[in-house]
Amino acid sequence: MGFFDGLKRDTKQTQTVAAEPVPQNQNQPAPLAEEAAFREPDPEAIEVQVRDVEASYYAAHPTAPLKSYKDKAPVRHAIGQTKIIAIINQKGGVGKSTTAINLGAALGEMGKQVLLVDLDPQGNCSSGLGVEKSLIQRCIYDVLLNDVPIEDVIIPDIAEGLDIAPATINLAGAEVELVAEMARENRLKDAVGGMRGRYDFILIDCPPSLGLLTVNALVAADKLLIPIQCEFYALEGVTKLLDSMKRVKTRLNPTLDIYGILLTMFDSRTTLSKQVVDEVREYFGRLVFSTPIPRTVKLSEAPSFGQPITQYDPKGRGSLSYIELAKEVIARG
Repeated sequence: MGFFDGLKRDTKQTQTVAAEPVPQNQNQPAPLAEEAAFREPDPEAIEVQVRDVEASYYAAHPTAPLKSYKDKAPVRHAIGQTKIIAIINQKGGVGKSTTAINLGAALGEMGKQVLLVDLDPQGNCSSGLGVEKSLIQRCIYDVLLNDVPIEDVIIPDIAEGLDIAPATINLAGAEVELVAEMARENRLKDAVGGMRGRYDFILIDCPPSLGLLTVNALVAADKLLIPIQCEFYALEGVTKLLDSMKRVKTRLNPTLDIYGILLTMFDSRTTLSKQVVDEVREYFGRLVFSTPIPRTVKLSEAPSFGQPITQYDPKGRGSLSYIELAKEVIARG
């Protein structure tokens, strides 16, 4: 039996099926035999086949479960005094999450232990570090409102020396739900306070607002790192942030102060960027970090690959800038 014998039999079977009578409208001409032979297949049959393929694919490619804090690699150095830094600016799009991810990764690669707390309901830090949100069972929302220990939500070793307490969309309702809670401003402080002595740095990525989540970050933090983009209206909103900081410092957190001002999205080719740098340095003086963060394509691409810039483009300008920033942060102590 040749190779084409089976094909001939299949063709005959197809023609036999096609020859079956089909009810016709008397006013319409009967379809040609070729048209009947190539009638569209049953959609339900196609759907069943697709589902079978998907089921077999996922069975062969199971998703690895997220690690828990008990799986964390042992720390190889003595942890000194933990510094809790809130990365904050009520203006959106200034590079808060980008800085939280990449500064944390750069510090980790320098041998520091870093915990990144994603306090933004958008969860950009979580997704930017490759965390699959559908696998997250508990997040920072449960820490704030359900009294879950923060150790139970931490995903360890997301990058070298870097752990994360992730956020999901559930955090969007926390602003409203916290209003009715006792000691609502101290929820995050109580949670991260127990992690002092386990990390060199705890970085808090704040939402772009001055609501209760941001107030929790202000109460929990030792210092504030304020990113300011090198664009028009750069100082817009910073005045209100400083007023909020003063009120929190007076009533809730006497040690709160500004740790540093970080210039982001710097483009040395434009006069505007240079003017903004001069104005910010004149206003804040020595609080401004020497290293500006450039605007680069790689910095924008890295989150979509779930990697910090130090992994995605280790030799690029963005990576080198965050490494220099990390050195400044360590030097400031």
